[in-house]
Amino acid sequence: MIQDIKPHQFDNQYHPEREPEPDDYVLSYQSQKILCNTTGGELRLPRVKDLSKKEKLIYLFAIDEQAFFLLPELPGAVHNEEPFAAASEKEEEPVVLYGDLSECPDTSGIGYSYQNVWRNRRGIKAEQELMFAIATGKHLSHWYRTNRYCGCCGHATEHDEKERALSCPSCGNRIYPRLVPAVIIAVTNGDTILVTKYGDRDLPFYALVAGFVEIGETLEECVEREVMEEVGLHVKNIRYYKSQPWGIVDDVLMGFWCEVDGDPTIHLDHQELKEGIWAKRGEVPLQPDHFSLTGEMMRVFNEGKA
Repeated sequence: MIQDIKPHQFDNQYHPEREPEPDDYVLSYQSQKILCNTTGGELRLPRVKDLSKKEKLIYLFAIDEQAFFLLPELPGAVHNEEPFAAASEKEEEPVVLYGDLSECPDTSGIGYSYQNVWRNRRGIKAEQELMFAIATGKHLSHWYRTNRYCGCCGHATEHDEKERALSCPSCGNRIYPRLVPAVIIAVTNGDTILVTKYGDRDLPFYALVAGFVEIGETLEECVEREVMEEVGLHVKNIRYYKSQPWGIVDDVLMGFWCEVDGDPTIHLDHQELKEGIWAKRGEVPLQPDHFSLTGEMMRVFNEGKA
């Protein structure tokens, strides 16, 4: 999965005093897009030395002592919060939002533009640790952007000097990065597994039933409810598999296996899903990479390991 980057070491300790070095990476987001270069199908991220002028950067984390800094998004920017918004068919043009990279001497011939690398990842070659950094940075970028003001009194928030938190100097409210619990559900029926396609997302590949945990609900109750709501099935023998951070949409995902209890006829909620099928073991239509918990669970079943 995307967080499996060993032997590389991820260090998410908060070091606000750390100063950016010329070769440190800069993560800059525009809604679901990341500032990058994908010429030749290879993903490249800008470095601090690519900035044409000194900008206020926020230290995020490090991978193998290689630091990643955030270039904050402009206040008031228009955002589409659809986590997998369809990419435009028009070729991406180099753009500048905040932090002008267009005026710097470009000795490498590399130009940067905001691109949806998640929607187009089938054709992009990237080191897994960089994709993990992009996803995790997106989580923090969204948190910083949506908490510039206190939700209790409306005063501007400030960065804490000791821990990753935003605090309100007016009322003392403290805000920590948000983690949204969600479940990924592999529903099986003998030698078949239920795979689906989202109804509101232009994704070319199949996924599993999934959903967010509601207030006052256990993870197991969420599994039962989501399966019933989306495909009209009762399930039994609910078993935990493993978890995954999924910073693209602020989630921590928890995977579960379960079995159909009774009639296996699928009744789709067409507001949520546009397709749902039982796929035979060995014939499961797999996702194009090894990033997601969903993809791993489909692959494990397909290979007879579950």
